[in-house]
Amino acid sequence: MLSLLSANAQKKKQIDIKRIEPAFWWTGLQQKEIQLLVYGTEISGANVEINYPGVVISKIEQVENPNYQFIYLKLDENVKPGVVTINFKEGKLKKTIPFELKSRSKTTYKGFNASDAIYLITPDRFANGNTANDSIKSLYQGVNRNKPFSRHGGDIQGIINQLDYIQNLGMTALWINPLTENNQPEFSYHGYAITDFYKVDARFGSNEDFKKLTDLCHQRNMKMIIDLVFNHCGNEHWFIKDLPEKNWIHQFDTFTQSNYRLATTADPHASQFDKEKMEKGWFDRHMPDLNQENPRLATYLIQNTIWWIEYLGLDGIRVDTHPYPEKNFMSRWTKTIMDQYPDFNIVGEVWEEHVLLTSYYQTNATNTDGYQGYLPSITDFPLCFAINTGLMQNDGWAEGMAKIYYALAQDFAYTQPNNNVIFLDNHDITRFATNMKGDIAKQKIGFALLATLRGIPQVYYGMEIGMLGSGDNHGTLRADFPGGWKEDKRNAFAQTGRTQEENELVNYLSKVFTWRKNANAIHNGKLMHFVPENGTYVYFRYTDTESVMVVTNNTTQEKTLALDRFKERVSGYQLGKEVVSEKTFNLNQSITIPANTTYIIELKK
Repeated sequence: MLSLLSANAQKKKQIDIKRIEPAFWWTGLQQKEIQLLVYGTEISGANVEINYPGVVISKIEQVENPNYQFIYLKLDENVKPGVVTINFKEGKLKKTIPFELKSRSKTTYKGFNASDAIYLITPDRFANGNTANDSIKSLYQGVNRNKPFSRHGGDIQGIINQLDYIQNLGMTALWINPLTENNQPEFSYHGYAITDFYKVDARFGSNEDFKKLTDLCHQRNMKMIIDLVFNHCGNEHWFIKDLPEKNWIHQFDTFTQSNYRLATTADPHASQFDKEKMEKGWFDRHMPDLNQENPRLATYLIQNTIWWIEYLGLDGIRVDTHPYPEKNFMSRWTKTIMDQYPDFNIVGEVWEEHVLLTSYYQTNATNTDGYQGYLPSITDFPLCFAINTGLMQNDGWAEGMAKIYYALAQDFAYTQPNNNVIFLDNHDITRFATNMKGDIAKQKIGFALLATLRGIPQVYYGMEIGMLGSGDNHGTLRADFPGGWKEDKRNAFAQTGRTQEENELVNYLSKVFTWRKNANAIHNGKLMHFVPENGTYVYFRYTDTESVMVVTNNTTQEKTLALDRFKERVSGYQLGKEVVSEKTFNLNQSITIPANTTYIIELKK
């Protein structure tokens, strides 16, 4: 083998190194060993040397593909920032690669919490701030707004241009669907078929643009949440085209798709067949399923997360399809990140209708199989579905507002229910306005519930103007925000470009969420709710010194509520002031609430 490598080295004119990932790192991290993925033509035959104080090569791993080497650098506790020179040698050939160890920034990594309101953006569909990057010669898809599944041109600069608009809505954090490169021949706009884990897609901008956006958010006291994918990547990813190892991805004799049965991950009775098809089956034909049980891939993914956190100075992570990757890897990944960044927050997407199957992944959950997921936050799909269904039903024992009541009554299953991310819709499910059949009053009730229930609220772009779209048609579900393109006939970012109904929605949402920014009882208070009666639902958010009463009338008739029933929460308070209308109430009397209305009432002593 050595003689063959020597013979090959003699034929080479130069040592060809195409990639080293990560390209640089930081001192001062808990992780004292770095895995460098080195990719180049028959690079496995090269000898590697370094000479830098506090850095040694702990091991080198060669895999079945000779175009890869995995080099492990061990960092001393007190290693200094600087440039590590890595020398690759093959016979008389030599290649020198600089690898920088950077000094960590002073970012505090605040995390996001219940004091925040998250604005979710699908970047290709929000706003086009730089038309020069609409089409890139080296990338497959250019802009064609006439095709719903093509790229439309939204980018990072477009988001930067609308930060005032977003902040004026009362939003305090951004979650952006993946900005990493998706160089796919089709369906590349959504960002979930990654072809380079370390690079922002050039049609969105650059890594530097993403850093600029994050810095601008921080200057406004807004937070940045990155969207990461561990389950799969795009089939045009450079390492998929030349796999380091056969088991880098899950492979089958014929195409095998996931059964999407998330329950099998927690189900004590699940068959091995169903569990493996769920975990190892491909998400789609153009999305190879990554094998996180491969130790080199697992380290690659963990390091990539730390790299983005350090590079951008992130405040949080949203994990796509959290139950789909190998669950013990996800547990390890989450614990590693939270140990390094204890004030951080991570929300895992768990698309389940059932509370117990959702709570299974949250940190400190008592699971009979002993599984510990370490997730601080999870997506509250059960509450989302309850609100969307309940608001459109008539009152009943388990229907109407009782849907919401029963969803919240199961909070005993969550270890941190106030850390759940709550929402009315997102980029994957039918828009809230569509479910409400365009009813403005119902949408405003939803906004009020979203702003005042326990948890961390998330608003999907366009929800504030009642944008429509079905989960069965992602082209309409992720439609362009009107006014994000210079050629648009109207600009819904501005009051003059919106209809009267759109302005009514925007004004309501912005007033409620702007108030919410300083509502300590909402951020940190407990929740007490009362069983819905006659289409009305009442709950309180309260601390020892503050209290907010939320009253919803989900019927077509005006309702008058006697307050005796709520004595345990209104006792000691004399007056109430409604947040939106600013109407005052005497708490010694009854409250009359119009049809299809929610009152948010701050109680006063």
